[in-house]
Amino acid sequence: MELRYSSKINKIRSFAFWLIFGGIGVMYIGLIFKETTWLMALFMILGMCFVGLSTLVYFWIGMLSTRTIQIICPSCEKPTKMLGRVDACMHCNQPLTMDKTLEGEEFDEKYNSKRYKKNKTQQQS
Repeated sequence: MELRYSSKINKIRSFAFWLIFGGIGVMYIGLIFKETTWLMALFMILGMCFVGLSTLVYFWIGMLSTRTIQIICPSCEKPTKMLGRVDACMHCNQPLTMDKTLEGEEFDEKYNSKRYKKNKTQQQS
């Protein structure tokens, strides 16, 4: 089975998208409890919190997206944004890296962690 890679920006946007649907779903569940006002209000407030959290996530990823490096994917030749040392193309999911030491290595998102960088520099010295 082939591994499926996805861009970090797209993963975060998808999470925010599902938060909206989850919030609306929780609010609909609240409609089941019309007779119990406090329970309905609890579900409505919880659903609105999900939607509000989604708004914050969309705002955060939008701000983060403005500071990313934009590159041209070697496979599909479309511009894509890269977060971290390794990422995937937003269009064709091709694994990408700008770190020369990682070229030829198997794609793994652990290369983006600070712990991996620290262990790698300790091994080299």
